[in-house]
Amino acid sequence: MKELLNIDEIFMKEALREARRARDLGEVPVGAVVVMNGQVVVRGCNSMLTSRDPSAHAEMVVIRKTALLTGNYRLIGATLYVTLEPCLMCTGAIVLSRVDRVVYGAWEPKTGAHESAFRVMSDPRHNHVPDVTGGILAEECAAILSDFFRMRRAEKKARKKAETLSDSASDYS
Repeated sequence: MKELLNIDEIFMKEALREARRARDLGEVPVGAVVVMNGQVVVRGCNSMLTSRDPSAHAEMVVIRKTALLTGNYRLIGATLYVTLEPCLMCTGAIVLSRVDRVVYGAWEPKTGAHESAFRVMSDPRHNHVPDVTGGILAEECAAILSDFFRMRRAEKKARKKAETLSDSASDYS
């Protein structure tokens, strides 16, 4: 089991690299990688803003890329590493694509569809139920998100303050 955790941490660090790439693009910093036969075959990150596509969550991006790469929508033998617990949309894609295993970092209390908000991914009524492990490098995965949203709130506050100062200055003109 310890060996599996070490492997999971190694691949989660790769997903974290993708999350940092998303952050640098101004996207919500969620990253993902797909591993097959012990190798990263596809990398991706949130790209909803840059692609103008509300479905471009990191999980969806890598599932699409892997299906194209393998020539099959069934991703049997694939492990998906993602820095945040998948939402309902992504969980649907995971189940339908038959990803064998999902490993995620931080929990998502508002929209997580494995254990936090909903328990969809492990529902035995699905035609496929992936093996799921959560909480791998959870603190690091949560920190990148917290830092991102803290920065966003500070920027919004600064813009609002600047607008207020600008409005006040124009009152005296």
